[in-house]
Formats: sequence, structure tokens, C-alpha cells
Amino acid sequence: MPVAIITGASKGLGRALAGALAGRGWDLVLDARTAKVLQESAEAARARGARVVALPGDVTDAAHRRELVAAARAFGGLDLLVSNASALGAEPLVRLDALPLDGLRAALETNVVAALGLVQEALPLLRESAMGAVVAVSSDAAAEAYETWGGYGASKAALDQLAAVLAVEEPGLRVWAVDPGDMNTDLYAAAVPEDEDPRPEPGSVVPGFLALLDRVPASGRYAAADLAGEAVR
Repeated sequence: MPVAIITGASKGLGRALAGALAGRGWDLVLDARTAKVLQESAEAARARGARVVALPGDVTDAAHRRELVAAARAFGGLDLLVSNASALGAEPLVRLDALPLDGLRAALETNVVAALGLVQEALPLLRESAMGAVVAVSSDAAAEAYETWGGYGASKAALDQLAAVLAVEEPGLRVWAVDPGDMNTDLYAAAVPEDEDPRPEPGSVVPGFLALLDRVPASGRYAAADLAGEAVR
């Protein structure tokens, strides 16, 4: 069975993607900070036939990252690493002139430094895999200038660049930065609590991520909506 690590898997996109991969026969190592909610994700994935290890913890903790990779190794290897865990830097989001620098550091630590640290830990297993793939969950805020999204967007732009360089340095892997688009998630609600406009559920963007695994395109940056559209043509 192929094996995936998914960070930030207790809710939203992480949970939806875990369920979809479980339905395709993947074994899963799931991470999130809140143990109870993470366990609910794990139970949902197990109900679809997957072997699941749920490890509550913080991806900024090097020991926790080693634990995640060790769990994948115990399953027999690692084929896919999904860096989905994210921090906003401020809740709700604020303009740059009011952005706490400690908040920016926290966003960079989770969204960039921890993501790279997990890749570094996982590389030996990924290199051994026949498909070895890394998915960095990006954002349109990484490429567009939206008021109040500067700190978060900067962290995602940095993550995109790390993914691009990793693809050059590791040509044997597939490295994809994926913009999922707007979603109805707790993260977005915390970012812009006054925005009550309806948004798509996270499960609606999962077909775009699955299209990566089906088509295995070249390493690069993709929009989930575009991938899903191409998959059905």
C-alpha cells in the first residue's frame, strides 16, 4: 500500500484529503495539534479501510517531525508528503503596519521552516519510493496582493519558492505547490471572521489534488481547480 504523511489533518482540507486517499487504499500518518479532533479524522479514514497512525503534535517541533517519519517508515516507506499545516500570523488578519512581528515569525516557522524540516527528515524515504512526491499547500495570497494577507501570503510565497528549488535539487521526486482556492475552513473564518459569504467545502477541491496522483505532471505550481478541470476532460 502507498503511504502518505498529511499535516494539519484534523479538519478542512487535511481531513478531506485523508478520507479520499483512504478510499484509494493508502496508509496514512496524520498530524494535527488537537488530539481529539485528529482522532476523529483518523477514525473516519480507518472506516474507509486505511491503516492510520494519528500523531498529535506541532510540526514546528523537530522531535514530532521525526516521529511522523518514523511512523511512515514502520508502514514500509513514504510515497507522499503533504504539507498542509498552516498558521496565519494574526487572527483576524491585520494590515502590515499592525502585524505583530512575533505573529509573522510564527507563520514563517509553521508554514516554511517546519515544512522544510519535515521534507529534510522525509527525503531518504521519498527518494526510495517509486513515486516520491511532495505537495506544498499554497494560497493565491502567495501570488496576489490582498490587503491584510501580507504576512500569511509572504510565508506561502516562501513555501512556493522552497518547493520550486526542491524540485530542481531532487529531480527524481515530484514536487507540487498547489493553490486550493477559497474554502470554507476554520482557518479562513479566523482570518476574516466578518466575511460570511459562502465558500466551497474543502472536499470540493480534493479532486484537483487526486488528479496530481493520477496524471503525475511535472513538478511546479498548480491551481486545484485547473487540475480538477483537466482531469474530467
